[in-house]
Amino acid sequence: MTRRIYGSSVTSADPLPETTLDELVDRARGLAAKGGRRILGVVGTPGSGKSTVSAALLDALGDSAALVGMDGFHLGQQELARLARADRKGAPDTFDTDGYTALLARLRAQRPGDADIYAPVFDRSLEEPIGSSAPVPADVPLVITEGNYLLLDGGGWQGVRPLLDEAWFVHVTQAERRRRLVARRLSYGHPHGAAEHWVDHVDEPNARIVEATAARADLVVALARLDAQPHPLTSTSQGPTPTPQGDPR
Repeated sequence: MTRRIYGSSVTSADPLPETTLDELVDRARGLAAKGGRRILGVVGTPGSGKSTVSAALLDALGDSAALVGMDGFHLGQQELARLARADRKGAPDTFDTDGYTALLARLRAQRPGDADIYAPVFDRSLEEPIGSSAPVPADVPLVITEGNYLLLDGGGWQGVRPLLDEAWFVHVTQAERRRRLVARRLSYGHPHGAAEHWVDHVDEPNARIVEATAARADLVVALARLDAQPHPLTSTSQGPTPTPQGDPR
């Protein structure tokens, strides 16, 4: 397998050269400047830092970009219970893939003068998606969408990749990923043993699925250090203002 890093090819056995957020911002700004509506997919395993990268891009690009998260298409808790999938929430078949793909198609077709399109967000305090919470104005040239499964070629996800102008895969080592994921579960108030069990039996199997899709990305990046950033698409039950998730996603 080869991975393209700003025009260079490296084998999967090679260490990835480190990339700065400034380099990614410049590339995203260039994509936005091409004209028309462009969609950038930021992909990675749980705990890779993809949400932190996406938030940094949104902050740098300002009114030139909008952010739509895959997490807004989590199936609701009641539906997960009905399907007997609540104990592995976050797996590929625990999302409304058709709804997500349809929204991306609408965003591609949106033109200046059209009405805003509303995307759902995921309420971390409720563990539920909240519909029509993130407006995407028609005059925004770049939509950034981030999530785990944007590059999957089956299970209902295969319609996503063709809708992306570019897809970036955010790489992280397994050890660092696990550290972040355990810390995240602890921040939710889970006991340490339960946090490790969830990471080992839910997050890590999902991460292996996601890692296998990296070859479908236009760019694979490794960032040495990610400072925790507010996640613009995670709300709380106290109001519509987005709040941080804590650990880089």
